[in-house]
Amino acid sequence: MLLAKKLKAEIVHHNNFIGGRYSVLSEVGMLPADLMGLKKNSFKQINNLIKNKKFINSLVLNVSNMLYFVNRKKLNSIILNYDEKSFALFQWYQQLTAESLGKNGIGLLPTISTMPKDNHSLMQLYLDGPKNNFFTFFSVKEKKSIDINNEQILSSHNYLKNKNIYKIMTAQKNATENIFRKKNIPFRSFEILDRSEKSLGELFCFFILETILLGRALKINPYSQPSVELIKHETKRILI
Repeated sequence: MLLAKKLKAEIVHHNNFIGGRYSVLSEVGMLPADLMGLKKNSFKQINNLIKNKKFINSLVLNVSNMLYFVNRKKLNSIILNYDEKSFALFQWYQQLTAESLGKNGIGLLPTISTMPKDNHSLMQLYLDGPKNNFFTFFSVKEKKSIDINNEQILSSHNYLKNKNIYKIMTAQKNATENIFRKKNIPFRSFEILDRSEKSLGELFCFFILETILLGRALKINPYSQPSVELIKHETKRILI
């Protein structure tokens, strides 16, 4: 506020009780969205979603399952992200989960795994390593995708002919899910059917409500970040 007045900049009111990671649907997130030409009102789905039985049932089921894992010391929440455009979404989710629930010796460690790249680096560990993980598959249905050049395909890879990148990645995702099932590795799967403000708003609402309900169930305050504040104060003390 003081800096804005000094610069004689326009001030947009923001309620100070809305924490940073929870402010994505407030003016903090919606002002940039508006400047980007997005339909800011389409993001706000909460009033419709809380009346949607399918949404609520899915939310409750996910929270229940995550509590089951936490109580059995499966504390690594690994996001298998098949959509590179959604990386920033999961950076936000990573902060939301870790900062909200990491308290009192409790918490989840959210890790973003870039797929299909990590099939050739981390998947061996995921499949045959320690059984303290649970997974979230995430993908977005692509209407347009680059086609494979049939003339450059070796005869040993004829199964790739007449395919596009999206179909190949989807086949690999489905194959990975099949192997997870065979190995009894717990996972959930999100497939987003369109890249719209409405879909993104629904995801924001789902993950925020999921985090708040987990915090309440674990009897911790999902809105604070006391240890982070300790570092801020200590940094300031060192600099003074």
